[in-house]
Amino acid sequence: MMTIPNLITLSRIFLIPVFVALYYFQPAYTQTPVFTWINFCLTGAYAFISITDYLDGYLARKLNMTSQLGAFLDPVADKLMVSVALIMLVDFYPSGTHWYITIAALIIISREILVSALREWMGTIGQRSTVNVSYIGKVKTFVQIFAILFLLYQQPFFGLPSFEIGVVLLMAATLLTLWSGFIYLKEGVKTFDN
Repeated sequence: MMTIPNLITLSRIFLIPVFVALYYFQPAYTQTPVFTWINFCLTGAYAFISITDYLDGYLARKLNMTSQLGAFLDPVADKLMVSVALIMLVDFYPSGTHWYITIAALIIISREILVSALREWMGTIGQRSTVNVSYIGKVKTFVQIFAILFLLYQQPFFGLPSFEIGVVLLMAATLLTLWSGFIYLKEGVKTFDN
């Protein structure tokens, strides 16, 4: 069913290749990155994709247009968006000097795969509602989005160091990822056969 929220979700998925292309069009930065329009567009594209993440869910509820297709597409779009952005950041910031970004990306992506597999399993036994999105999961997503935005931006943000802010937010998102992942696992394990 092609509703407005579903079209917004699909646009989010189709914008991911644009985001990747913009990433690879960035100039080769030296120690002090020079701000370019491509950097602005790259950060703007991710910001737009992130805003539509909220918008599609809001419109689906407000206009009473929730659907099974939307329930499937929304988490897929979220996980694709976050995973691609984290992989791009690992590529941009060398793991030798920025190993903590690589570790955070590995933890976040692994948790996303684990929770997706858990939801799939719970769906097959009719218990999917026991692993719905928790409040901690929503906070984690919010912090994660801002962490990625600051790390993509690379320039001082109103005089504040965007890289350092991004790293602090990414570490906070990683801790929230572990916490929310533990909550999902705890709920899921209750339904497993002894």
